[in-house]
Amino acid sequence: MTDATTPASSPTSTPPPAATNASESKPEGKAPEPEPTDELVSTRHTVTVEGGRVLDYTATTGRLVLREEVYEDGVFTGHTAKAQVSMTSYVLEGVSAQERTARPVTFAFNGGPGSSSVWLHLGLLGPRRVVMGDVGALLPPPYALADNAQTLLAESDLVFIDPVSTGYSRAVKGGKPGPYHGYQGDLDSVAEVIRLWTSRNGRWMSPKFLAGESYGTLRAAALADHLQTRYGMYLNGVILISSVLDLSSIDFEGQRNDRAHAAYLPLYAAVAHYHGKHPGRSLDEVVAEASAYAARDYPWALSRGARLRADERAGVVATVARLAGVSERYVEQAELRIEHWRFFGELLRDERLAVGRLDARFTGPAASAIAEEMDADPSFDAIVGPYAAAMNHYVRAELEFGSDLHYEQISERVNPWSYKDFEGKPIDVSPRLERAMRANPHLQVHVAYGTYDGATPPAAADEVFAKLRLTDQARSRIEHRTYPAGHMMYVHEPSRLAQSADLAAFVRRASGVAG
Repeated sequence: MTDATTPASSPTSTPPPAATNASESKPEGKAPEPEPTDELVSTRHTVTVEGGRVLDYTATTGRLVLREEVYEDGVFTGHTAKAQVSMTSYVLEGVSAQERTARPVTFAFNGGPGSSSVWLHLGLLGPRRVVMGDVGALLPPPYALADNAQTLLAESDLVFIDPVSTGYSRAVKGGKPGPYHGYQGDLDSVAEVIRLWTSRNGRWMSPKFLAGESYGTLRAAALADHLQTRYGMYLNGVILISSVLDLSSIDFEGQRNDRAHAAYLPLYAAVAHYHGKHPGRSLDEVVAEASAYAARDYPWALSRGARLRADERAGVVATVARLAGVSERYVEQAELRIEHWRFFGELLRDERLAVGRLDARFTGPAASAIAEEMDADPSFDAIVGPYAAAMNHYVRAELEFGSDLHYEQISERVNPWSYKDFEGKPIDVSPRLERAMRANPHLQVHVAYGTYDGATPPAAADEVFAKLRLTDQARSRIEHRTYPAGHMMYVHEPSRLAQSADLAAFVRRASGVAG
C-alpha cells in the first residue's frame, strides 16, 4: 500500500538491483493502453432572444465514451469502450431544480448517412447561427456567426449528436467503426448516447423530443420506437425535417417501380416555375396540376409499359414535358421517366447552368453543356464552406474545445452503409413510427417540407404519411408545414424565421405548455 502523501515512485527512491547477466534481463511488458475517458468542456454564455429575454446557458462540448456490454463465451467481461461520440449540449441556467426537470430537452442530428449535426446546430436550432447569405446574395469567405434570436433553446435544452465517424466521433484506438456504419448499429449507438445524457443529467422526468433531418428522419422515426421498447423512454414529440421514412419512395434505380418518378413530378414542376418555365401561372396552380397528374394519370401510364397506345404516350410526353419545363424530345428519349440528377442538369442546359439538388433555387455553371447530368450540386457548394468555417471556429474559439481531428461535416468513411436488417425488403421505417404512436398516445409529430427540396421531395414524404396505418385520433397528432426553400430550408431567412416559430409552438404544445 502506498502512503497517501508519497508518490508510488519518486526521484529519491532506491532503484532495484541491476540484472547480473543478459539471461536474467527481461524486457518489460508493453504498458496497457490508457482507458478512454470523456473529453468534455463546459463554458457559460448568454443570448438575447425575441421579446428581449436574456438566456444564460451552459454549453458542453467534446466527446463522450460509448461503452458496450461484452460477453465472451457467455461470460460478462465488462463495459468495454468502443467509440468516442462528439456532441454539444446547451442547458439553460438560472432555473430551479423543479423548473429544470419540467423543461423539455431536444436531441438533434442530421442525416447522410455520414452527416454531422452541424447543419441543424448552426443553421436552425442552436444559440449561434451561420450568416452566409442566400440565392443571388451569397457572402464571401470567411463568412460569419451571429446570435440566433430564434433559437429553440428558449423553449428546450438542446443536445446535438454526431454519429460515429462524423464530426469528431471516432472508434476508440484499436476499435472498429464498421459496426456503427449501418442502420441498426447507428440506431443503437445514438439511443445509448441519449440514454446516457438523460441519466447523467437527471432528465428522465423532462419532456423529450427528437429532431432529425433527411436520413436523420429515418433515424428519428425508428428511434422513437427503439427508445420505447429498449429503455421504456417515451417521447413527447418527434420533429422530421425533410422527411424520408421509406427509401423506396425516392429510389429511381434499385426498385424500378416508377414510384419515385411520380413523386418527383410535382417537385420538377415547382422548380420549373421558380426558374421561369411557367410564365403567367402561380406556383400553387402549377404544383396542384402536377400533383393531381402524378397521383392518378401518370402512374397509370407508366404501369402500362409497352401496352400504352401511341396517342396515350404522346399525351404523357406532352404533359410531363410541359410540367417539368423540358422538351418533349427529352421526355420521349427518357422513356417518360425523368431521373432527378439528370433533370437538374437538363432544365437550364441551354443557359449552361446546373440546378441545385438540395435546394433547387440555387444554380451554378455546368461543367459541360452535353453532360448527362450535373457534375456537382451548386446548392451544396454554396452551403458547405460557410458551415465548415463557422463550426471549426466556433468549437475552438467560443466553446473552447481543442482537437486536431478533422470535423467531418459529411463523411465518406461510413460507406458502404449496411442495410442488412432490410435484406429482401424495402428500407422503410414507417411501421416503427406507427408502432411508437400506437404505444404512446401522447406522441406528437411535426413534419417540415421544403418546396424546392430535390433530395427528399415533399410529395414522396406526403405519400408515406398518407399511408400510415393509424386511427384518425393518432393521425391528428401529425402536423405538416411547408416552406418556400430547399432541403435545408433554414438557409432562406424568411423560412428560417417561420420554421423557428413553428418549432417553438410545437414543443410548447407537445410539452403541455400553454401559449
